[in-house]
Amino acid sequence: MSAPDYEAEYNNRARVPENPALIAGWARDAVAHRERHVPRLVRYGSGTRNVIDYFPGNHDGPIVVFIHGGYWQALDNSFFSHLAGGLNAHGIGVAIPSYDLCPDVSVDSIIGEMREACRELARLGQTLVVSGHSAGGHLAACMLATDWPAVDASLPRDLVASAYCISGLFDLGPLVETSINRALHLDAAAARAASPLFWSPPSDKSLDAVVGENESAEYFRQSRTIVDAWGAAGVATRFGVVAGANHFTAIAPLADPGSPMVLRLKQLASR
Repeated sequence: MSAPDYEAEYNNRARVPENPALIAGWARDAVAHRERHVPRLVRYGSGTRNVIDYFPGNHDGPIVVFIHGGYWQALDNSFFSHLAGGLNAHGIGVAIPSYDLCPDVSVDSIIGEMREACRELARLGQTLVVSGHSAGGHLAACMLATDWPAVDASLPRDLVASAYCISGLFDLGPLVETSINRALHLDAAAARAASPLFWSPPSDKSLDAVVGENESAEYFRQSRTIVDAWGAAGVATRFGVVAGANHFTAIAPLADPGSPMVLRLKQLASR
């Protein structure tokens, strides 16, 4: 059996040639949403990208955090404001952070930034459900597996009680020999160290990993592998498929209050 062609498996822009129009659609829909629902700006650091757009809800349950994708090297939170709409319709607050990008910073540094963002959101007095797409799915899993009292002794261990990862990446090793790594500068050791698949599983928490139906085999393998490995270690895991979706359309259900994705996140935020 031949080895996977990792370049073909992980190069999503090549796999979905219509991606420029889809990304332009995100930007257009996000602007329209912000015009109707102006977010509260929350800063978590001194950098220009260390900001969170917070779309408040009206209940005292967990806040849902959405971390955007872009292979740790593209985009910012301004492309994704409209994705708060589905959960806001149920009264659930949504926080969408930006972060610095590779190659200006490392993947490990971005993990640290998202920890700082979660620590700042903890000041609002609510626990967090962390969701994310693609690289954001990786970061969401990292937040779930973080030892929060080690980050800040004042933080509860269950600050992040569950993660919902959409087309996430949990083992970064396959990216090392691809064009994606030109900006990431990962070697095998750094890739493994930044891969939540190899961290201590958060055994009393929950992880959902869903994948677009039309994604590559590697994206299916990534999600199934962490669901199986962490599930065997006591994490409450679920694997799911977003029907008819490619890598870029897999997040669209977040804008729909009645979608299975939003209803599952509502369930997680009601615990």
